[in-house]
Amino acid sequence: MLDLDGWTLITIVALGVVTVVTRSFFLFSSRPWTLPRWAQRGLQYAPIAALAAVVVPEVVMSQGQLIGTWQDARIFAALAGAAWFFWQRGVLGTIVCGMAVYLPLRLGLGW
Repeated sequence: MLDLDGWTLITIVALGVVTVVTRSFFLFSSRPWTLPRWAQRGLQYAPIAALAAVVVPEVVMSQGQLIGTWQDARIFAALAGAAWFFWQRGVLGTIVCGMAVYLPLRLGLGW
């Protein structure tokens, strides 16, 4: 059985209430609402910014340190994928091209 003290139970209930209120907030209003124009424009860049925040550190860092050598398969795969994307503008082709460069370098040369 769970051993819950009073503060833990209050915290769980409070977090549940906050979650329900914030996720159903749009249901409380009887009239439709839209985001301001500046917020809509800013949200267009959110996926790109999030992707860059995840991908760039993975490409240029290894175990918390910047890559110290050019013999890293991730660099060449990222460059090949970027070149493909700017040439063809296709996401699937970008992934395939990047992996087609990454795998031989990583598995074949051990980079």
